[in-house]
Amino acid sequence: MKFITKQIHAYLDYPVAIALIVLPFLLGLGSSSPLAFQLSVATGIAALLLTILTDHQLGLIRVIPYRIHLIVDLLVGITFLIAPFLLSFKGLDAYYYWLNGAAVLFVVSMHKPETAISERN
Repeated sequence: MKFITKQIHAYLDYPVAIALIVLPFLLGLGSSSPLAFQLSVATGIAALLLTILTDHQLGLIRVIPYRIHLIVDLLVGITFLIAPFLLSFKGLDAYYYWLNGAAVLFVVSMHKPETAISERN
């Protein structure tokens, strides 16, 4: 049962991007590697730009097709799942990326395909 529509996804994008920027400060990420801190902040900034540029309800400059946005999200989810292994993140740093990666992949996998009529809106 796929239930995450383009509109729901649009409303999730801004808070997630901001969380990726703010949470490393609040959680003290980076104890196992400074990259754990930097990767989240950089990804959050990139996610904010992606959201602003995506062709969906909350995109401000709608130049990136929503389908491309979903592909980028998929790649981020995969990257977050493998980053702890490749970059030797341990403890909270690793769990943070595994949890976020799983959440992103869940959202992408639960994307409800748009109908031709609703895609125009």
